[in-house]
Amino acid sequence: MTPGARVAIVVGSRSDLPVMEAATQTLDELGVAHELRVISAHRAPEFLERFIVEAEASGVSIFIAAAGLAAHLPGVIASRTTRPVIGVPMKGGVSDGLDALLSIVQMPKGVPVATVGVGNATNAALLAAQILAIADPDVAARLTGHRAALAQAIIDDPTNAG
Repeated sequence: MTPGARVAIVVGSRSDLPVMEAATQTLDELGVAHELRVISAHRAPEFLERFIVEAEASGVSIFIAAAGLAAHLPGVIASRTTRPVIGVPMKGGVSDGLDALLSIVQMPKGVPVATVGVGNATNAALLAAQILAIADPDVAARLTGHRAALAQAIIDDPTNAG
């Protein structure tokens, strides 16, 4: 585990890594330490179980899990932890990610997974940071700055001059 990691990002396949770079970049920009792993819930379930236990023991507070098609990874993680899990459905499959979105968002009662839009790794990272910010004033301040920068970019857009 990365020392001090507060967010664990897990993808089921290396092909998910390019999309999830947005999550790692966003967490880096907000100063939130994180760990990224490629672990298939179907092909290496015992390894995934060990990782979840180790991540919790090392201080990880939130899991972000990306998955496509049947999209079991976020739900499997949520079934093994009481920490918040944020699912990122990936494009592909039926209707370019609709199957993954529905698989993640329709978790059974008692095993929630927060779900962001298809491929929206940035929002997953921002949601993780918002959860951490409840108890961390430094993260809260960086989030406030991030939101202010988003607003300023719109105000500064040349189409809004005048």
